[in-house]
Amino acid sequence: MKVKLNEQGLLPAIAQDANTGQVLMMGYMNPGSLKRTVEGTQVWFYSRSREDLWHKGEMSGNYLNLTEAWLDCDADTILLKVNPDGPACHTGDVSCFFNKLEGLPEEYEDTEAGPSILGELFAVIKDRQEAMPEGSYTTSLFKDGVPRIAQKVVEEAGETAIAAAIADKENLPGEIADMLYHTLVLLAASGVQPETVYEELRKRAK
Repeated sequence: MKVKLNEQGLLPAIAQDANTGQVLMMGYMNPGSLKRTVEGTQVWFYSRSREDLWHKGEMSGNYLNLTEAWLDCDADTILLKVNPDGPACHTGDVSCFFNKLEGLPEEYEDTEAGPSILGELFAVIKDRQEAMPEGSYTTSLFKDGVPRIAQKVVEEAGETAIAAAIADKENLPGEIADMLYHTLVLLAASGVQPETVYEELRKRAK
């Protein structure tokens, strides 16, 4: 069976107490942590904050001992049935799910972490392309057409290269962001989905 990873190359993983059926926590796994988990006896996750493998319980001693692993119907989420050595939550609670939702949340917080922002930005760009709101810089680019957008990509790529060449670490992230933004606009104007680019990148990662 082929496992489907998300945009970050990760697999959502739900840990469930094999004896009580209680859902203990949710984490993420990459191919490396999945391999260690399946080939071993304890659960490993992938820490997005540390960008490294995470042996659950290595600091607290509250390991999750694997009994079974099940993929869902789409093979894009995994259920880990475990025997926990102690509380699964870092707060000391048995489960991480102890905040009961009473109605709609008062507010939302966007972590804005990782490459998923590219998908969010492309969605905004496509919205601008359809609505063409006045006063929008993105709208003005679409009105100028593909040749002008392509020229902007070249300009931003040049500025990115110069910043890197002179070791301008302060401005390099901004220059790269400008280049990526204009590249996404170029994709939208050309009728190309970012997924086709991601597929090409996946080929290069093999």
